[in-house]
Parts: sequence; structure tokens; C-alpha cells
Amino acid sequence: METHDYQQRIAELESQVEQLQSRNQYLEEQFRLAQQKQFGASTEGCPGQGELFNEAEELVDEAPVEKEAISYTRNKPKRKPLPKDLPREVVIHDIADADKICDCCQGELHRIGEDTAEKLEFIPAKVKVIEHVRPKYACRACEKDGTHNTIKQAPVPNSVIPKGYATPSLLSQIVTSKYQFGLPLYRQEAMFKQYGIELSRQTMADWMIKCAHLLQPLYDRLHELILQQSVIQADETTLKVVKEDKSTCYMWLYCTGADSPQENDIPNIVLYDYQNSRAGRCAVDFLGGYSGYLHVDGYQGYEQTQATLVGCWAHARRKFKEADVAQPKGKVGKANWALNHIQKLYRIETQIKDKSADEKQRIRQQQSLSLLNQLKVWLDKSIDNVPPKTALGKAITYGLNQWPKLTRYIEDGNLNIDNNRAERAVKPFVIGRKNWLFSNTAKGAKASATLYSIIETAKANGLTPFDYLMYLLEQISLPEHDIEQLLPWEFAKR
Repeated sequence: METHDYQQRIAELESQVEQLQSRNQYLEEQFRLAQQKQFGASTEGCPGQGELFNEAEELVDEAPVEKEAISYTRNKPKRKPLPKDLPREVVIHDIADADKICDCCQGELHRIGEDTAEKLEFIPAKVKVIEHVRPKYACRACEKDGTHNTIKQAPVPNSVIPKGYATPSLLSQIVTSKYQFGLPLYRQEAMFKQYGIELSRQTMADWMIKCAHLLQPLYDRLHELILQQSVIQADETTLKVVKEDKSTCYMWLYCTGADSPQENDIPNIVLYDYQNSRAGRCAVDFLGGYSGYLHVDGYQGYEQTQATLVGCWAHARRKFKEADVAQPKGKVGKANWALNHIQKLYRIETQIKDKSADEKQRIRQQQSLSLLNQLKVWLDKSIDNVPPKTALGKAITYGLNQWPKLTRYIEDGNLNIDNNRAERAVKPFVIGRKNWLFSNTAKGAKASATLYSIIETAKANGLTPFDYLMYLLEQISLPEHDIEQLLPWEFAKR
């Protein structure tokens, strides 16, 4: 065999070795990621907030990490006082009158103070029957004469569910138990049974659909309002619906404002939208011609909307966190540098969270922009040196593909660095889904979307969902009601 043939054969073997090494590295990464998913902590935080790693542009693949000794004084936990607006019963434990005499001089003791201790008592739920009696009246004279006798009676009082015995308080209890606290209807059926009340889950399911139908005008008004905002955040999650053609359906989520009441011109609204697919057309139909900012993850379906898309640094950071987990234990590399740099961006957001939108934009332009430029240079340089199929390669590719969206948050102070507002808003649905697992019909899933929307919007506005929902059902069953007065921020003024 000639020298040329040997060299060609060596090149082929080296290529095979390189491929096998790359494949082996990929499988090792997948193994470590699977271990982390099964047994590791779910937190994505960076130890030491990124201060443990070298900030130089070029990193040595393996570098020793110096651990900083941290000393602190443990604070003694303090119990929070019970709310002042709770009903209170004062019980005085006084000494007998005979003991109010001084043992030394037999003089009368005077009160110098007191000690007070609060105890919280729980009163179990009570159920009662409200009988609506409507007396009938007729004329005896007309009865004797045999003439036409008109019977007079008070009109039937308004009812949330005509011919049903459900009251607003009962319906509010069932709705919040399921959609706020994740208590399936079959468990609620067992709870009512212990009070001697036969209330089947089928009946309660029917009530939920009727309640959602009554609240649909309020949902529609909130839908109109959310499309008037300059910024919307969106997300979606899976849902199983038994009587649907598709095995996996989706609950889409759209929200504005914040998780809790604060000084902000943007109202706190959370709306769920059930769809039997994840097609981008679902977002297009809900948003209509909305052209404001839309906070999303990297899902391509949102590209079909007319909105200006804003990326999510939490998703980008998650990719690098996976790359960090996929590294051999104790190894410090490129993923750590990226996590450290992203943490700096978040540190700026923490410092400006209470500032005005204009002030946020100004500080981001002064501080965040330079950090973003540094990160972009690093990504461009790293993409050619990292295999694309590795966890780190995927993280770098995601960052570059999403870069215009990831940097858009510095354009407007009303924008956020990530889409965590939407992820937090969809979490109650995800937690509830673990309890009731699926919806039976599309009609039930749509009702769930409406009821979840009302409850989560109430929570975002600092309301107690039970009280708000009971008020809604009382008012919306009246012949004449003003939807504007039923909005959560209007209820909060009462």
C-alpha cells in the first residue's frame, strides 16, 4: 500500500474517532441532564450570583474555583401578627379579687399593665338552607261570586341558576375550590356528603359551565381591555380533553400588568384561552390585529401575529444552565461565563424594579446595552468553536437566533427582561391539572378557561377570589347590571 493510501486511511480513522468522541460527549451530556432532571434540584439559580467565575473573554476549560468563606448571624424567626380585620373575641384571665391585696402591707394592688397572646381558632364551614316563601293572595268576594279571581304573588327572586338550589356563595365555594386550590369535583362531592348533602360531580360540572356562560361578558370585556395595552405577555401549556379528536390540546395564556397590585398604568389582567391545537393561528385569532409588544418564548407560532415580539432571557439562561449541568462534575467552562454575564443583566433589573418606565429605559441604555454587546461578541466567537449538537452549542444557537428579540427589552421601560410574568400566571393551571388531570369535553375546557381567568385576574388585583366571584354571581344574575362596575379594580374600590 502506498504512502498516499496510508495517509488517506489515517485521515478517515481520525474523522471516525472525532465523530465517535463527539457522539460520546453528546451521550454523556444527555445522561447527566437525565440525572439532573430525575434527582437534581429544579432551581436555576447561579451559586454566588456569578461572582465565583473569571470574567475574562477567554476561559480555560478547567479552572479551580475558590470558595469564599461566608459567615453570618442567624436571625431569630419572628411570627407575623394575625390580620387586624379578623373578628376578635377577647378573653380576660384575671386573678381573684381576694388576691388583689399586697402580701406585705395588705394595701390594694393597682393594674400596671398586661400581657396579650393571640390564638387563631378555625370555625369549620357551615351550610344552611334558605327557604324562599312567596305567599299567594286572592279575593274571597270574587271567589263567592264566581267571577275572575286574580291571584297576587311576589315575583320569583333572581337566581344564578334558575330552578336550581345553588346560591352565589355555594357556586363561589365550588369554583374556587377547584380552580384556585385544585380540588377536583369528586373530592368536593365527598366533602358535601359528610354534611348529608348528595351533590354529584355531574351536577357541579354543569353548574361550572353555566357560571362560565354568565361570566362570559366580563371575560369579553377583559379581552377588549388587554388588547388596548402596549405590552402583553403570552405562554401556552398542554391539556388533555377526553372527547376531542386530538390527543393533546392547549391552554393559551395572555396577561398584562403585574402579579399583584402596584402603581402602574397597565391593568393586571390574566386571560386563558382554550384551543385544540398549538398552531400560530390560535394566537392570531385571540390577538386580532394587535401590534404592540408581545413577550414570548422562542416558539415560532407567535411569528404569525402582527405584534412586536420580545424574547425571554429566562429561557436563554435555562439553555446555558442545561449546558452547565451537562458538563462533567466540577468543571468550569463557557456555560458558566454566560450564566455569570446573564446574571449581571438580572442584577440591573433588580436595582431598577421600583423605578419609572422612563428611568428603567435610561439605565438599561447606560448599563445593560454594553453587557449585551459583550455577550453578542462572545456568542459570535463561540459558535464556530462549539459542536452545534451539544448542550452548549444549542444554548449558543438559541441565543443568536433569538438575539433581536432578547435585546428588545431595552427599548421600552414597560418591557421586562423575561417572560416570567406569563410563566407564573400559567402555573396555577399547571398545578391544578396535576389534580384533575384532564377535561371531559371542549365545552368544559372553555368553561375552565373563563373561570381560571376570573380567579387569576382577581388574585393579580389583590382580591379574595371567593368574595369577588360571589359578588359577580350576585350582580350578573340581575336583569340590569353594568359590566364596567364588575371589573376587579372597580370592585377593589368598594
